[in-house]
Amino acid sequence: MRSLVQLVRAPAALTVLGDTVAGAAAAGKPMRGRRLLLPLSSAAFYWSGMALNDWADRELDAVERPERPIPSGRITPAGALAVAGGLTAAGLGLAAAGGGRDAVRVAVPLAAAVWAYDTVLKSTVAGPLGMAACRALDVLLGAGAESTRQALPAAVAVGGHTLGVTALSRGEVHGASPATAATALAGTALTTMTAIGGRSSSTRHRLGALAAAALYSATVGGAQYAARQDPSAATVRRATMAGIHGMVPLQAALAARRGSLLGALAVAAALPVARALSKKVSPT
Repeated sequence: MRSLVQLVRAPAALTVLGDTVAGAAAAGKPMRGRRLLLPLSSAAFYWSGMALNDWADRELDAVERPERPIPSGRITPAGALAVAGGLTAAGLGLAAAGGGRDAVRVAVPLAAAVWAYDTVLKSTVAGPLGMAACRALDVLLGAGAESTRQALPAAVAVGGHTLGVTALSRGEVHGASPATAATALAGTALTTMTAIGGRSSSTRHRLGALAAAALYSATVGGAQYAARQDPSAATVRRATMAGIHGMVPLQAALAARRGSLLGALAVAAALPVARALSKKVSPT
């Protein structure tokens, strides 16, 4: 079981649950009843992507990360591929149960984007854009196809953050360039402004968004600034982890601004848990 947990980076799914919460808030759709299955659909797609990532990278990991489940022999390549396929099917099923056809119309391209990223795009210059598309679609999953327009700004914010984190993460093994880190830092500043800008439901919702955005900016921006000063592999790995965890306060800011303080609080509660569990199972 521990090998499976490591394969899918199970605890890291806590950082993806808020995507659909932010999307639902932007669309004005309460996250309750059967719609609570949508965050679980996000988690299933995330886990499928992690398993597929290790399947696709099995030869490279044998050299650079031999401790991972596949190169270490604890999970076979065929087993990892089966896990990825099963979790993708689970994600589609949960989306259908939680949001009906409206959600499935987003879930199908989301599943396709996950597989395209891990099997084709990841090692190309389009890799960061592919990952950004996955997370943007995950936000739209919470809104549904019919409310894409209302949720598009939130999806762009999450996708933009993902773009910077993914580009910088390419230096986790051999280090990055100061320019890449600086660009990611600039993207974080822009994402922060996007998260707090625009219409807000009320003053208290605006204040909630400001508080969450401040945490996001400090969590992610500080680590990326350190990577700009010292773009070594170790510093980049810390910045990447901060970027993954920083997704949570970003999601909370987006949800709070659009009227879902309860959703924002529920999302934010995942951050300390994700940080604690990352010490046992690395999210990268």
